[in-house]
Amino acid sequence: MIRRKPTASRRLSDRIGRGFTLRIWTPPLPQRPKPRRRPAHRRKSTPAAQPLAPGLHQRSEELARLEAALYVSQQPLSPRRLAKLARLTDGTRARALLKELRRLEDAAGSAFRVEQIAGGFQLLTRAPFGPWVRRLLATPPETRLSAAALETLAIVAYRQPVTRAEIEAIRGVGCEEMLRHLLDRDLVAIGGRTEELGRPNVYQTTSRFLQAFGLARIEDLPEMEPTPVPAAESPVEAADHPAE
Repeated sequence: MIRRKPTASRRLSDRIGRGFTLRIWTPPLPQRPKPRRRPAHRRKSTPAAQPLAPGLHQRSEELARLEAALYVSQQPLSPRRLAKLARLTDGTRARALLKELRRLEDAAGSAFRVEQIAGGFQLLTRAPFGPWVRRLLATPPETRLSAAALETLAIVAYRQPVTRAEIEAIRGVGCEEMLRHLLDRDLVAIGGRTEELGRPNVYQTTSRFLQAFGLARIEDLPEMEPTPVPAAESPVEAADHPAE
């Protein structure tokens, strides 16, 4: 009987069967060099955060709720409405917090300010930031009023409640089309009827008018300068300048 010489694989399997462990050699992983620590006198110290000045930016819970209500509202809110939304005691407390909020915004140089407009309060952007806000929102510019529409609107604002006949007597021309245009723009509204013959409508301005012109109430309109009336000629002057 001829004995064959065991192969390398056979010898390896016999050794594993007798309790030997097979170990596979793997090359060692390259070790990263340890970072060099700078000396203590060369280390850069991180500046500590500066605390806010006390009372300059801080808001109480009540004030924060009131500011949030103003922020999300797109219409002016009365103090009573603000007190209800912000869960305040009454409108007097809302007025006190509005003054405090305005003081904080002025002291902090905020881009917003609480303004009293159209019988309520609204959080508006300050005038210098208007062009940037319009560019961001990409809002189309509103159609401007014509000179005739502005004249009609001014008469209604200063003479309200006023009838169409009274407006036409002041302007000297018909104003039916102008009044219809102002009604469509929600700048003028019908405020009732008079007791005169035919019971004509009377016209008055709206809260939209106050918002458009930045007025808190109609009494804030600028006073009109009196128009000088030319004096009538005396009989002597008339005799000196006879009519041709």
